[in-house]
Amino acid sequence: MGTPLEGNAIIGQSGGPTAVINQSMVGVVEGLRGKPGVQKILGARHAVRGIINHDFIDLTDIGQDKLDAIARTPSAGLGSSRDKPDAAYCERIFEAFRKENIRYFFYIGGNDSSDTCRIVNEMAKQQDYELHCFHCPKTIDNDLVKNDHTPGYGSAARFVAQAFMGDNLDNAALPGIKINVVMGRHAGFLTAASMLGRRSPADGPHLIYVPEVAFDEDKFLADVDKVFTERGRCLISVSEGIHDADGTALVTKLAEDVEKDAHGNVQLSGTGALGDLLSDLIKKKLGAKRVRADTFGYLQRCFNGVVSEADASEARASGRKAAELATSGDIDGSIAIVRKSDAPYTVDYERIELSDVAAKTKTLDPKYIVDGNNIDESFKKYLAPIVGDLPPVETILY
Repeated sequence: MGTPLEGNAIIGQSGGPTAVINQSMVGVVEGLRGKPGVQKILGARHAVRGIINHDFIDLTDIGQDKLDAIARTPSAGLGSSRDKPDAAYCERIFEAFRKENIRYFFYIGGNDSSDTCRIVNEMAKQQDYELHCFHCPKTIDNDLVKNDHTPGYGSAARFVAQAFMGDNLDNAALPGIKINVVMGRHAGFLTAASMLGRRSPADGPHLIYVPEVAFDEDKFLADVDKVFTERGRCLISVSEGIHDADGTALVTKLAEDVEKDAHGNVQLSGTGALGDLLSDLIKKKLGAKRVRADTFGYLQRCFNGVVSEADASEARASGRKAAELATSGDIDGSIAIVRKSDAPYTVDYERIELSDVAAKTKTLDPKYIVDGNNIDESFKKYLAPIVGDLPPVETILY
């Protein structure tokens, strides 16, 4: 280990906001305070865009009461960005670091954010500039490799689980076919969470479709027809990222002009087109009358009041761990949450290399996927400790 660096620290929050990303930011601030060498603690307004524009918020002396309040507040308190920095962009980040004497860089985000951290870190080494870079995990998609799960996922999964519990009761009271589209481009973790509140096979969702399995229209219609014939109703959970056998997202077949973000990703969450497509398909092919669809969209990310206690605690601890390691000497990396046991539920926070996680995607284990249209009950053992206890429900209707 080397000697702690003398200079300023900067924190950025990137990508989609979550219900607990502020916990991670506050955790970093708490971990940096009083550490030798750390002078100012700065927050970058709107992530890397704020860095290149020298647009900062001074976090050095914010009172603990306000920090705690910020931590409990959903969404990104510093603002976020979808900018995808290339080498030239990262050079501008590096120039800003030189000017502001930044020696500690903490970037809270997903796999693209970890890649930005990696590029800046490598640039600093090439130019012999002393800089410690740490990536703090964040994504409701839960798709960061080497992480058992990621901060943000537990709370979003809790929202999805509770939403389906309520929708299941609604669907039982007024039977029909109901489709809910859930976030998840390449990984089906959030869509799979829709099954957590099921108490028996009679409870919905009765069918679950994740992007890890190619979507087959004929099979989908047969699945729906079978469930509806048996139960007189059918509640369906569908990932926004479902695709055909060629890997083409179904939603791209619906529009002539498909909007893409800075990362080249087709915009999936800002439209109800997928739900409409599937509803129309069922009506035309099966002749069903009562078919409805909802798209959960951005509501899943920052819904206030459904925050998982474990999620909030782990997000904050991840930030503290990053600060602890960065100020302990000559070290860079990413923080990974590693599960140690299920009963009692315990986790640890381990350092991994930035290259281990940067621009990589973890997907749902095939062992949890049943017949391409459902999630095995064993998934509850993995998910329940992350989400926490759900509100009890009871019905006499079925």
